[in-house]
Amino acid sequence: MAEDRRTRRTRKALRDALVGLVLERGYASITVEDITERADIARATFYSHCRDKDDLFTRLTRDLLDELGARQRPLIAENAVGFTGKPVLEMFRHAEQERDLYRIILRGEGDGKPLRMFVESCVRVTAEEFRGRSERNGVEPRVNPGLLARAWVGEQTAVLQWWLEIDDPRPPAEEVARMLLDLAVHGRYWASGFDVPA
Repeated sequence: MAEDRRTRRTRKALRDALVGLVLERGYASITVEDITERADIARATFYSHCRDKDDLFTRLTRDLLDELGARQRPLIAENAVGFTGKPVLEMFRHAEQERDLYRIILRGEGDGKPLRMFVESCVRVTAEEFRGRSERNGVEPRVNPGLLARAWVGEQTAVLQWWLEIDDPRPPAEEVARMLLDLAVHGRYWASGFDVPA
C-alpha cells in the first residue's frame, strides 16, 4: 500500500514536472535531467517508470484518454437516439480540470504524437458510436461515419484548444458545448444566420 502511494506520488511529480517545463520552455528543449531535477527524483527512479521523455508523454496522454473515456462512457451509453451534447460537455469539464496537460497535447508538443493519439482515439470512439446509433435507429448515414467522426472531432478539438488558451474569463464549458451541439444539430448554414431552405 505504501509502495502504491509512493508510485502515485512519483508519477504525479513526473507529470507535473513535464507539463510545467513544456509550458515554460517547449518540449524540444527539455531533457530527462530537467524533468528529474524538477520532480526531485533520481534518474534511476525515472527510468524505472519510463524509457525516455517521449515515453512519459505518451503514458500521460494514454492516462488522460483513459480518464476521459471512463467519464464519457456512461453518457454515450444513454445517448441512444440523437445528440445530447453531454459527452462533449464532459470533455470540456475534464479539460478544464486538466487544463495544462490538454494544452500541451493540443498544441502538438512532442512532434504531434500525443495530439495524433488524442484525435485518433476520439475519432475511433465517435465513429463506433455514430455507426451504432444509425443501426439502433434503422437509418442509413448520408456521410461515411468515419469521415463524419473525423469532422466532428476536428471541430471539437479546434474549439477546445482555442477555449483552453483563453485567459479568464473563459466562456463557461456549458455555453461552448451548447454551441457545438447547435452546430451539430442544425449545421453551419443555420449557424451562420441563414434560414435552412424548405
